[in-house]
Amino acid sequence: MPETEDRRSQITDSLADFILAEGLNAASLRPLAKAAGLSDRMLLYHFKDKSEVIAAALTRIAERVTVILEHSAPPTALDADALRAFLWPRLSQDQMWPYMQIWLETASLAARGDVVCRTVGEAIGRGFVEWVKSHLASNQPDIDAAKVLTSIEGMVLLKSLG
Repeated sequence: MPETEDRRSQITDSLADFILAEGLNAASLRPLAKAAGLSDRMLLYHFKDKSEVIAAALTRIAERVTVILEHSAPPTALDADALRAFLWPRLSQDQMWPYMQIWLETASLAARGDVVCRTVGEAIGRGFVEWVKSHLASNQPDIDAAKVLTSIEGMVLLKSLG
């Protein structure tokens, strides 16, 4: 990996860490740059604009979730109810909760018309649906994957509301 790509990857990791800890509402350029050990001008040297910064960080967060899910994937394909029952205890653990909070925040901002959150959120959602489908034993994988996703999202929402 060329040095500039490696540096951008390191910066993206720092941005993802910041957003996981502080949330998207705290993600203005100066705090993001500070979290990456840069000035806001240097951050914009590596990224076109704030939208690209947020998109890169959210994409990195989604990549991390995918790795975590793959490491704890069920050994065999499961039906929708069994897969949901398998996933929920893993996704609701304390170490996964910041990822779930960012997912809710992304969905909320997308619903309010945030183009970056809508675009990245759609890609993340589609990725999760594909991951679920790859672990489903189902004659109707699209429908069952959607059911798993919506029920998990509902449980995340309910947990966040207390």
